[in-house]
Amino acid sequence: MATPPALSDVLVIGAGFGGLAAALSLAERGAKVTLLEALTYPGGCASTFTKKGWSFETGATLFSGFGEGQLMAGWIRRHSLDVRVDVLDPMIDFRSASFRVAVPPQREGLIAAFCALPGAPADKIRAFFAEQQRVADALWALFDDPSLLPPFTASSLWRHGLRIPSYLPILPWIGRPLIAVLARHGLESWSPLRGYLDALCQITVQASITEAEAPFALAATDYCFRGTAHVHGGIGKLATALAGAIEKLGGNVHFACRASALRQEGGQWVVEARGRTFAAPVVIANLLPQGLKSLIGAGTPALDQRALQVEEGWGAVMWYLGLQKDADLPQNALHIEVVGDPDRPLVEGNHLFCSLSGGDEDRGPGRTATVSSHVSIATLRRLPAAEQGPFVGAIQAKMLENLAVFAPEVHRAIIAQFPASPRTWERFTRRAHGCVGGIPRRAGLHNYQNFLPSPVLPGLWMVGDSGFPGQSTLGVALGGLRVAASIS
Repeated sequence: MATPPALSDVLVIGAGFGGLAAALSLAERGAKVTLLEALTYPGGCASTFTKKGWSFETGATLFSGFGEGQLMAGWIRRHSLDVRVDVLDPMIDFRSASFRVAVPPQREGLIAAFCALPGAPADKIRAFFAEQQRVADALWALFDDPSLLPPFTASSLWRHGLRIPSYLPILPWIGRPLIAVLARHGLESWSPLRGYLDALCQITVQASITEAEAPFALAATDYCFRGTAHVHGGIGKLATALAGAIEKLGGNVHFACRASALRQEGGQWVVEARGRTFAAPVVIANLLPQGLKSLIGAGTPALDQRALQVEEGWGAVMWYLGLQKDADLPQNALHIEVVGDPDRPLVEGNHLFCSLSGGDEDRGPGRTATVSSHVSIATLRRLPAAEQGPFVGAIQAKMLENLAVFAPEVHRAIIAQFPASPRTWERFTRRAHGCVGGIPRRAGLHNYQNFLPSPVLPGLWMVGDSGFPGQSTLGVALGGLRVAASIS
């Protein structure tokens, strides 16, 4: 006789931060939640893994939401999580061939650093940042108070009405690229600010300043000033603690439990996973649209469109580096952003984000660094299979070359190195083609198509970086909250 399926109120497939947030929020509301994760640890693209005794950040390395009253800080306090975060100064050490800026955790410090550069147009710089702050204040208020995000209630609509004056600075820039804002202030050709914002946008909204939609980009410019911190010991510490909080609330969390099929049966969604069967009236999939299509064996117009948008984005080429324990490096964790040639696109090893663990963290035989660079998934897929490996290998060589030039203190300390590519990401996370970062927020009104949370099919919802608001660990977590609120 077949074993009956394990029943829950809600099944969550995938323990990335979108799935963790949705599962925790629903468990807090009293729902019986089951969370299935294919890997042996939670976090997805924002996780910590171990290789040959070293502990590395998988991808994302700097996280927001830890300020007073913000989402991550609220979780830590409410559930007494054993998680320590460090606010760094500098938050990012930005290095290029023409200038270097240490980005502090305060806005005025960054503005002062730019104004102090030789030949800096200080008045224009301050005017730009004044306009940027007005837009950022309006949008970050939504992140700081997720009840303002949809699904809307009468109370949230009333509060939005009271906030209309603060939203007015956003309106001129909806659908337009960030370069238009720089042009308004006569800064489109001033290379230090343009180069810094270009690199920042490539990481945060996954597009250059000539493409990045201005409201998203102007808000992302505040990333270092909005409760951003380094998680001591790795972001996996927070992901694991959140999974534990779900279990303490009565939820079931299953690792090494990859879902292989999803179907509707007798008014329930039924999931097959590693020889077990689970069922619930509601399923939340923390997957790329391609992954969900594979599970249900079919697409929908919305899923198909979102899958194409994801494939217009990026993959990650990586180095995971083991460093000498007694290397001549700052004791605190350090994030170094490198632009090799500012006149070339910030991809394929010309732009690096290098994150070093703190000297007092237990990361194995020494300290560790995660180094990443973007590669276009479309470009990679156009190459014959035999040429893809050498193409990625050349990017990895360029990354080490730029690391040696712009961060020699890191390069000198290397004693172990492990490469990774989009193929690696696909193999370990099952993200189609190794896509990372979600859908690029390029200029246009299409960014608001998925603004209102809605199910893919009755009882079937999606969370993750391909949904709204997407982008960043905080963004996907807020997306999980929105879906949980809609289901509730």
